Order: sequence, then C-alpha cells, then structure tokens
Amino acid sequence: MTPYGLIFDVDGVIADTEAVNARASIKVFEDLFGIKSVKRQDFEAGLGRGAAEYVKAAARVHSLELTEEQVKKATQLRQEYFLKILSEEPLPAFPGVLELIEEAMQREDFRVAIATSSTPEKSRAVLKSAKIPFQSMVYITGSDVKNKKPHPELFLVAAERMGIEPANCVVIEDAPNGVQAAKAAGAKCIAVTNSTDAAKLSQADLVCDSLEQVDLQTVVKLLQTE
Repeated sequence: MTPYGLIFDVDGVIADTEAVNARASIKVFEDLFGIKSVKRQDFEAGLGRGAAEYVKAAARVHSLELTEEQVKKATQLRQEYFLKILSEEPLPAFPGVLELIEEAMQREDFRVAIATSSTPEKSRAVLKSAKIPFQSMVYITGSDVKNKKPHPELFLVAAERMGIEPANCVVIEDAPNGVQAAKAAGAKCIAVTNSTDAAKLSQADLVCDSLEQVDLQTVVKLLQTE
C-alpha cells in the first residue's frame, strides 16, 4: 500500500485569512507610511510568498521604495494587527476543509501536513481559530525553510517529514506562487479560487471553487493520473 500525502497551505486555503491580511496590511501602510489609497488587490503579486513579499507588492504598486528595515517593521506590525483582529473576530475554516482533513486522518493510507510561508505565531493562530488538529499533523512554516514560494522547498520538506515521495502528494493551494511551488516540487496540485480567479491558477491539476467539491476519491484519482 503506497501512502499518499495531502498538504494544505494555510492562508486562503484553511480560512479566509486574505481578507484579514489585507485589512491589517492596509492599516500598516496608513499608520507607518501615511498612504491611505492601498487596496486589497495591490497585494496580489505577493500572495503566498511570505510577509515581506506581500508588503513589497503593494509598495511597488504605490511606487514606494522600502528599506529592509522598513519592510521588517511593516511585517512585524502587520502580524500584530493580524493577531489582534483574529482575537476579536475568530475565523472559521472554509467549507469542506475540516471534512477533508478528518477523512484523510482516519485513513491508514494517508498522511496530512500543513505547509505555510507564514510565521509559526500567525499560522498557529489561524489553525486554532479554524479548529484544525495541526498538533497531530506534520506542520511546516516559513521559519523551517530558506526559500519561499514559488521555490518548492516548503513542499519538499513537508513530503520528506511525512516520509512520502512528492509524486505521491497532492498540495492544496490558493495562489499562483503556491501552485508553481507545488508543481516544481513534483507534486500534484488542487487550486481553490478563494483568493484569485481560476485563470491565474490554470497551472494546477484541478481548479475548484470550494473544497466541498473535493473528497479523497478525487485526490487518489488525481495521483493515479499520469
């Protein structure tokens, strides 16, 4: 019996964190740099690439040259704002997420992992809020890798910790950078249109609007397709 691996990204896959990320980041641009015209779309190029790239994406849109020190300050403040919003407004898991995780965790031929570019503090807060049993899973964060997505390192480390070949893993993603990283790792990828439209996720093996449309049969079928 070949074990299969199911790897979940966190932001935009487990819960609707992108809306909170954007709110926290928009406030950072206003409070730190005095820019009031930042919109959620301005961060799109940085989706899934870690906090620094997320902040830099909007800075570029607004022709703002940030020093490394400013980027560091902005990402720290963004995390503070994010955690504050989350403590006041808990985020539930997206529909279908818990069901898929529970189904996989009950199967002997499946291993489940969380792999996120986010920090341990930030991702843990999201996972707790969404009631994900991450303590019983392989759990990789941006602190465990040198290279952020679209580099495949995050997913290669997750597959290695699960003891499964990347070719026997399916990664669930919501951002083009994440899809690229999954494919570069040699894994199959299911992309969900929670954060961007289907056209931008077309590199994935399967694109869906909700994880309610995905069960383990879908996952196995995908892994058995050449």
